[in-house]
Amino acid sequence: MASFDQFRLWFKGVVNIGDQIDTEMASRHIKTSIWFKGPNVWILAFSVIIASVGLNINSTAVIIGAMLISPLMGPIMGIGLALGTNDMKLLKESLRNFLVMVLVSLAASFVYFLLSPLNLVNPTELQARTRPTIFDVLIALFGGLAGILETSRKEKGTVISGVAIATALMPPLCTAGFGLAKADMRFFLGAIFLFAINSIFIIIATYVMTKYLRFKEVEFTEESKAKKVRLIMTAVILAVSVPSIWSAIKMVGENNFERNVQSFIHENKNSSKGYIYDYKILEGRPRRVEVYYAGNKMTEEELGSLVESARLHGIDTSHLVVKEQDFGVVDKTADNILKGIYERSEDELAKKDARIGELEDAVLRLKGESLDYPKLAKEVRFNCPEVKDLSIAKGATVDDSLKVRDCTVVLLYTDKALPAASQDKVRQWLRLRLEDSTVVVHNVAGAR
Repeated sequence: MASFDQFRLWFKGVVNIGDQIDTEMASRHIKTSIWFKGPNVWILAFSVIIASVGLNINSTAVIIGAMLISPLMGPIMGIGLALGTNDMKLLKESLRNFLVMVLVSLAASFVYFLLSPLNLVNPTELQARTRPTIFDVLIALFGGLAGILETSRKEKGTVISGVAIATALMPPLCTAGFGLAKADMRFFLGAIFLFAINSIFIIIATYVMTKYLRFKEVEFTEESKAKKVRLIMTAVILAVSVPSIWSAIKMVGENNFERNVQSFIHENKNSSKGYIYDYKILEGRPRRVEVYYAGNKMTEEELGSLVESARLHGIDTSHLVVKEQDFGVVDKTADNILKGIYERSEDELAKKDARIGELEDAVLRLKGESLDYPKLAKEVRFNCPEVKDLSIAKGATVDDSLKVRDCTVVLLYTDKALPAASQDKVRQWLRLRLEDSTVVVHNVAGAR
């Protein structure tokens, strides 16, 4: 028991933050950071353009750099602080500056994307900011908790920079500006929804921490005014929290559905008679999945087995649509065309392989026919001392019928003409020596 008490005291000392928090300093810091005037407006506009360039060229590093210099967190944390301390004046100022922040960001990104000559075929960084997930909610919530805790800490660190990157407020605003510039409401609405989700959960996190850390609340001289302000604050908190929590629950369901679909497709991708070559999740209420199947037409039993597999993966049978492409029946012509292409390709490859073989044989033959010409000349002179020089070349003979025949031509250079018997003797010897029956010998008499 004593050891447990010691562990409890040790653990309490480790997680205790009471002596390291200054709520008054944090309150002053947040109140001074909500304003968007002068340099702050220009810094925001510049950082938005930098982020827009990063999104336009799919550069994560540039986007992160823009988020580090953007002053977006101030008004959002100001709203959370105002709700937590019942400060109506701070709430109004924070909302006003939040609106200025959004309008400046949208205007800067709108102008950039309107004038930018670069149009990406696959703008992945932009597309990634059009559909919020439950992970965005968790990042915004815990990022907001870390942000207000860092702001309240006496000794400041680098947490705020990390929060600015993690919560990713800047890219959705830039993507919304892209949607406006390109008149694409899918990009605009999706990005604004993601920005709203991030902002709201940072507000909720700030509100929770101001209550937990017991920030000093605004005191009212009149109880009736206090009740009115608290009522307004409660209404605002409910208006912010309830739809956000509902959206978060909805996103959890959507993510689970997508995960179930991926698992179902992976398990049933291939069968003995065909395969699933694509699928598409259709938005709506309820969400449905279209499965595209290619191969021989499925029997009722096979289709029933596929539907049962979908049910086991959490996909209701009414939400599954199977679209079959029967290559065996419908696309006989296409199948024959493909078969013909494959057969022709195989025939072409066979011909090329044969030709390559012939060329390789010719190369080997030529390598094998490399002669030691000085040695050969000595042997010829030994058999026929009259020969002074000789030339050997590959050539051809053409007879009266113009028939061409390959041959090896040997020229024997002598001072006087050789007798026919001597020429015939040299020819027979060369045919044996070179293992070439096509050898033709000619005698060239006289000086060379």
